[in-house]
Amino acid sequence: MDFTAIDFETANASRSSACSLGLVQVRGGIITREHVWLIDPQQHFSGMNIAIHGITPAMVKGQPTFRELWPVLAPLLMDEIVIAHNAAFDMSVLRYCLDEAAIGYPSFQYMCTYLLGKKMLSELPSHKLNVLSGHFGISLRHHDALEDARAAASILLKLMERESHTQPLQLAQHQGYLPGTMYAGGYTPFKAAPKPKEKRPKAKASSGKPPYSPIHG
Repeated sequence: MDFTAIDFETANASRSSACSLGLVQVRGGIITREHVWLIDPQQHFSGMNIAIHGITPAMVKGQPTFRELWPVLAPLLMDEIVIAHNAAFDMSVLRYCLDEAAIGYPSFQYMCTYLLGKKMLSELPSHKLNVLSGHFGISLRHHDALEDARAAASILLKLMERESHTQPLQLAQHQGYLPGTMYAGGYTPFKAAPKPKEKRPKAKASSGKPPYSPIHG
């Protein structure tokens, strides 16, 4: 049960405007390390985003840029199984920030607790982070990067326990998902595995003779 959960908050609608990152490392099914960083996106902050996460320009003044933070962050992600709730968002933030800083992509596999929760807990009316946290009794101060990363980690552990899996990738495979990947030069999304095509019975070759009929004219 080893993996790393992450959560980004952004300053505005741009995916390259990361202003906070929470990271939680799980080893042997137990949270062993937690990190949270404020990041100077060197971009404007929108009022809508400030209202969501409460991070202001004054709070990130003097904090590292993403480029400056990357040497610390890279070893924590390289070759890991990375977890995020709505991973499509967090992985796009990571890619856009790396692209903006002209930094090559690290190599790791990743999974999405939102999609897994949606598949495994279809009876719930919503599968947002706060809803799944409430379902499992996980405390959460939503839109705090560290709290969100910790909740995503806890949700995955609950889903693995529910299905008696000890490895995240086994859970994904059992639920019909392929892990997403990041690698030097590209990425693949976390997505449902293609269903195997049904084999159709081969038509018998025609002998060229008319079909036999027991009735004669």
